Amino acid sequence: MLRNGCRILTVKVVFLFLWLVSSPAWATAEAAAVEGSQRPWWFWPVVLFFFCFVLGIIAVLAGVGGGVLYVPLVSGFFPFHLDFVRGTGLLVALAGALAAGPGLLKRNFANLRLAMPVALIASSCAIVGALLGLALPTNIIQIALGATIIFIALLLTFSKNVERPVVEKQDGIGGALKMAGAYLEPSTGENIEWKTHRTLPGLFLFIVIGVMAGMFGLGAGWANVPVLNLLMGAPLKLSVGTSKFLLSITDTSAAWIYLNQGCVIPLMAVPSIVGLMLGSFVGVRILAVAKPKVIRYIVIGVLLFAGSKALLKGLGI
Repeated sequence: MLRNGCRILTVKVVFLFLWLVSSPAWATAEAAAVEGSQRPWWFWPVVLFFFCFVLGIIAVLAGVGGGVLYVPLVSGFFPFHLDFVRGTGLLVALAGALAAGPGLLKRNFANLRLAMPVALIASSCAIVGALLGLALPTNIIQIALGATIIFIALLLTFSKNVERPVVEKQDGIGGALKMAGAYLEPSTGENIEWKTHRTLPGLFLFIVIGVMAGMFGLGAGWANVPVLNLLMGAPLKLSVGTSKFLLSITDTSAAWIYLNQGCVIPLMAVPSIVGLMLGSFVGVRILAVAKPKVIRYIVIGVLLFAGSKALLKGLGI
């Protein structure tokens, strides 16, 4: 019954997408979002849908968020203005976070005591980042985006998350904020207790993460997990789950700025979100037989290329 329900939902989503892209009203939005394109107005939404479908599969296999791949690749290989790409990138990351958030909270893989202080800082700074991103010249944003994407690629290459970091003693700030708890590990039936340390440096880093998430439209999952896991000492599963919950708050704050400025349009948002979500469903099925490590290195190579392309574009080379 659940499988039939998913099939019906998928069919409805596809028909909704086809109905939306068949509307001539999108032609006006296309003129604003697409720079110098001579194609029919419906061409790029259709291409974007299939591109994001493949992107959704790769994101699942590589274990990275769709927003991290979306912004550098779409801005590098599609003729859309960067402001529209960043606004849609936030919605892409937000859609995935909202889909996963309730289930993670139900299983205690996302912890509110850990998430709320971080979310307050990151979401406030994401608003600042979004305002900065829309105010600064496009070439400056391109240069900063390229450098950030290259840094993310290097981070994915060299960082090694720890399943259960050893925290001998909780620091004072973590204790005051009650950043501690327990969750049940389904694979072993074990009750895992956890607490944080180095809380103050972690909170300061989330200021930077929030600004970058809003400025570049990347989401922040690529940075949330290493800080929560490697720096603050939260278990890996808890870090991943809490990161997804954080994205639903942080990206909403930044996305509102882009929406308010008219930088999110159905022309890009609908095919991107639908394509990525359908691709994610397929990616989960392929994950059982694929070799994620190989896919991960391919993604790292693509990110290095896309980051270099954005950097050179910003420098006018």
